[in-house]
Amino acid sequence: MDWNYYRKAIFNRRMMVCVCTGFASGMPLYILIQLVPAWLRSEGVGLAEIGLFALIGFPYTWKFMWAPLLDRYALPFLGRRRGWMLVTQLCLLVSIGALGFIDPIASLGWVAALSAAVAFFSATQDIVLDAYRREILPDAELGLGLSINVQAYRLSSLIPGSLALILADQLPWGPVFGIVAAFMGVAILSTFWFQEAPTNNAVARSFTDSVLAPFKEFRQRMGWRGGLLLLLFMLLYKLGDNMATALSTPFYIDMGYSLSDIGLVAKNAALWPAIIGGLFGGLLMLRWGINRALWIFGVVQMLTILGFAWLALQAPNLWYLALVIGAEYLGVGLGTAAFTAFMARESSPLFAGTQLALFTALASLPRTFVNASTGWLVEQLGWYPFFLVCALVALPGMALLVKVAPWRAPMVASQTPSS
Repeated sequence: MDWNYYRKAIFNRRMMVCVCTGFASGMPLYILIQLVPAWLRSEGVGLAEIGLFALIGFPYTWKFMWAPLLDRYALPFLGRRRGWMLVTQLCLLVSIGALGFIDPIASLGWVAALSAAVAFFSATQDIVLDAYRREILPDAELGLGLSINVQAYRLSSLIPGSLALILADQLPWGPVFGIVAAFMGVAILSTFWFQEAPTNNAVARSFTDSVLAPFKEFRQRMGWRGGLLLLLFMLLYKLGDNMATALSTPFYIDMGYSLSDIGLVAKNAALWPAIIGGLFGGLLMLRWGINRALWIFGVVQMLTILGFAWLALQAPNLWYLALVIGAEYLGVGLGTAAFTAFMARESSPLFAGTQLALFTALASLPRTFVNASTGWLVEQLGWYPFFLVCALVALPGMALLVKVAPWRAPMVASQTPSS
């Protein structure tokens, strides 16, 4: 094993960029899926209403619709990518902080509107950050770089998912949201530190070309049948664990755990195994290849969902909570590392912004629409049957691996389904 090669691959400026962009991209999403549900539940909002808040993730699903605008037009400052980064990050800082000025019981509609704004600015930032990473990472560093990015993404959950919940036991919610919003300053500072990517994908001559060319290239490369199978796989692969974790904070509250318990134990038990799993997964992909990693990690993330079903039958116990969540998020970290590398591999470097926006939008579709029904499902079935359903829902995505990422395919080449 060439340790010097791995040392140079890990400790370079590009990997630091992946850390910064992962933090900037992850924190707004975790505010929406962790902090906002905890805030609403602690203020007495019902589970069905909280579940419907998943619909505010609509921009994550349809961001490919305006991705060509960001590929085509550059702002008159900081360059083609960094200008859009700065604008979206400033908008996120303001909209996140504004949530703290609203009474969720009296003005739930305003909470939904501001949350939707956070989702829109966050999704728009993701378009730019995904394209920027694809442009600066050479193919040899793609898997490891994206694994590091994903773990920084998860590390950002400590702010809304741990620090904010602990503060909420001591402070009113208004200052809590203000403190969380201030952390977007880290993203803003990193944007000034970045260097604009030296890229060979020239801006399209017309807006029409910028819209159509990425889809034409994808169809020609994949074929109709191969392309549809690939898109369906991206929709289904993470469906089970997305559903299982959609209402994780309300689940912990309903099981009898305090906000401080969740902040100190549950969130850290989720975070660190996910980070370890993702980094370990990035190294394993160098040995196994992306395809085999998708198979092995997919089985792990599907089986660990069952731990939540077991936890739903137990009396409150912090050790049980930490064990089950740690196992689940170890699987989530492994699966996400392979899945993210797979999406990047299947995109063209010439059309990174629009194609990655399409792929990541499909990956977020279950979180947006299917997860909106999770509150209703829990109220109808109860927590234990709900988690059994989540494990079964993971099976179709695994079955599609036979076509989109066959086990015996060469590990060094990019595998694509035949047309």
